[in-house]
Amino acid sequence: MSECGVRETPSHRTRMRLNNAIQVRISEDPAAWVAASVARRLVGAVRRSGSAALAVSGGSSAPVLLTALAAVDLPWDRVDVWQVDERVAPDGHPDRNANQLAAFPGRHHLMPVTARDLRRAAARYAAALPERLDVVHLGMGPDGHTASWPPGDPVVDSTKPVDLCGEFNGRVRMTLTPPGVNAARGRVVLITGAEKAPAVAAWLKHHPLGARLPISRVARSGTVVVLDSAAATQLQG
Repeated sequence: MSECGVRETPSHRTRMRLNNAIQVRISEDPAAWVAASVARRLVGAVRRSGSAALAVSGGSSAPVLLTALAAVDLPWDRVDVWQVDERVAPDGHPDRNANQLAAFPGRHHLMPVTARDLRRAAARYAAALPERLDVVHLGMGPDGHTASWPPGDPVVDSTKPVDLCGEFNGRVRMTLTPPGVNAARGRVVLITGAEKAPAVAAWLKHHPLGARLPISRVARSGTVVVLDSAAATQLQG
């Protein structure tokens, strides 16, 4: 059991360091590992400054992580929870990432995606962010996107901390940009599933394709990537 109350399995954990900066861990229970790592960072931030700032992504791997993290005994009344990205859809719509936060503790700061002027709303959200987020949780799709940075979308070149991407899988989205994500004290990327293995290998092993993947815009220093064995199948060799 970790110091934050999340179970880890040391006998089934592999640690690698690639390209002298990024840390990679392969775990049989990657969500639990990420939850423990995030919890330790939040505890450290509360001890340092009296509060902590966490940004969480949506996506298919987020619910199990959020469930594991919510079960940890933390001073949640001192934890501000921000969104990494959100689909432009009405409140309560099934497409909204905010639905995944309904039962999650902490002081929520939801992206204002129902505003009439979305660009001004994105600027307001950016202005409200803390000077530095303590930890940002990210995922990755099979196409190499993370946050709401679709392949080929100019949002990856935005200099604003929060911006809008074009329509992606049917929705315009508000998102933290690479500057917004990389300004954080740390990032934890949770990736699961065999369908993501080619993109994982291309990114982490510096294949030519990897440089074109949106996730390549994530800073390597201060970033931990946590994979299940299926997502890590193409890392060896």
